[in-house]
Amino acid sequence: MSGRQPIEPRLTGLWYRERAGSSLLAPLAWSYGALMRARRRAYASGWVRTERAGRPVVVVGNLTVGGTGKTPLTIWLARQISARGLRVGIVSRGYGGQDAGPQEVRPESDWRQVGDEPLLLARHSACAVVVAKDRVAGARALAAGGSDLILADDGLQHLRLGRDCEIVVLDGARGLGNGQLLPAGPLREPLRSRPPPDAVVVNGAAEHGSLRAALESAALRSAGPPLAMRLVPQGALRLDGQGTPRPLREFGGSRVHAVAGIGNPARFFRELRAEGIEVVEHAFPDHHRFAARELDFADSAPVLMTEKDAVRCAAFADPRLWYVPVAAQFAEREGNELLRRVLAKVGGRL
Repeated sequence: MSGRQPIEPRLTGLWYRERAGSSLLAPLAWSYGALMRARRRAYASGWVRTERAGRPVVVVGNLTVGGTGKTPLTIWLARQISARGLRVGIVSRGYGGQDAGPQEVRPESDWRQVGDEPLLLARHSACAVVVAKDRVAGARALAAGGSDLILADDGLQHLRLGRDCEIVVLDGARGLGNGQLLPAGPLREPLRSRPPPDAVVVNGAAEHGSLRAALESAALRSAGPPLAMRLVPQGALRLDGQGTPRPLREFGGSRVHAVAGIGNPARFFRELRAEGIEVVEHAFPDHHRFAARELDFADSAPVLMTEKDAVRCAAFADPRLWYVPVAAQFAEREGNELLRRVLAKVGGRL
């Protein structure tokens, strides 16, 4: 990568090593863990109230900081459940958006107002999508609009929103990283103190050393065997909308600039290299607001980015810039099993 590496990728690089986090940060991680345990106990005891949306809620979320593939999984679930005759609504916090909401997201919405991931949800799910800083209010708005079932994109730790089903998504290449809580590691909450989710989905090959112990822990083992998902690139499209989709293999053997302002840039770079592409890495913080100059490299090589980045770069599209959409994919048996678990959990409330 050219230039100085941003602090966020450097920090996550340290977190996702297979060894203990910094001892200097251990007191902060202990304090954070104590706070999260106390918070969960407060909700479990009823001292702090969980609020229902009026419709069954399925939460898709992460145990760790950084991208795991939850948004493509949410799109997959929305399509599959909709195909079974249910009206699905999706609620998101809308990271980076300017409006507190609840606000409906349409395919033509301005990402600056609603956020980049909600815009992708609206474009690919064919479902009602609402962003709201108050996710309970957002879920209730979807219920009032006629949704039979609500998917919450992220929000695993947003305990105020009552839920009927929880799906934890883990990245197979990064797992739980060093296994430490924030800020010493990537864990958002203590694993031991949370109830088991209803399903665990592993994105990609389960190769990180932390995954075996995590999947055998009491917190995840009760969820049943993990379900394998992969993200499949759909070919490259030009940002300016011209031309036809280009298979990634056609970039094989050539040098490209790979731009990723997502939670896990390394996954995108790895996908491109798997196609035989010579990758010059340009990692940016998640949800980075790009300027045109940041894509103005000193050569004429193509620039490939994720679809999430393309949302934020559309204003300065030119023929050099391409994006690579991905779609969640399951083996038939495992996809059916995930749907069975979800529908079994929500069936009594439909």
